[in-house]
Amino acid sequence: MKNTSARSKISAAFAALAAGIGLLVTATPAHAAEYTVTSNCDVPWITCSEGDLWLLYNSKEYAIKDGRYVTSWAAFYGNVSDYWGTSQYQGSTLTTYRYVFNGNGNGAWQYVKNNAASVQNCSYADNYRVYYNSGYGGTSQYFAHNEPWGDCNLTNLISALKNENASQHFA
Repeated sequence: MKNTSARSKISAAFAALAAGIGLLVTATPAHAAEYTVTSNCDVPWITCSEGDLWLLYNSKEYAIKDGRYVTSWAAFYGNVSDYWGTSQYQGSTLTTYRYVFNGNGNGAWQYVKNNAASVQNCSYADNYRVYYNSGYGGTSQYFAHNEPWGDCNLTNLISALKNENASQHFA
């Protein structure tokens, strides 16, 4: 009898362990990972193509010297509700992300939110609008698409948006 009782206890322990492992596998972490990215194309669930909007750290007078960029930039394709926030995917919170300017020149690795001074729209088809507030609110500025084989216009943000930018979307 003792042998059967020991086997029952061992079986019950394994069943409890298996149930616990099953709960751990299906559980969602309380705090999602945090990422720093220089482009929303770096976010795995965003599909990007050519034709993006660049936000630059310096105004256009200080962004290019001797034909090359001396300021840092961040590249975007599509809508960004907040340059510093939490992404949602299929109803689940995945990631806390912080967009930063790339490591080239002035403003390297600074946050994009509330730090951009100029914009360059290099898209041949898409117009953009940059907003003061997260969630596409407040004062905004429109940036028309670029003509094929034309120069990407480098435009300063208006004074209400210079270093006060929080979101963007296709216009």
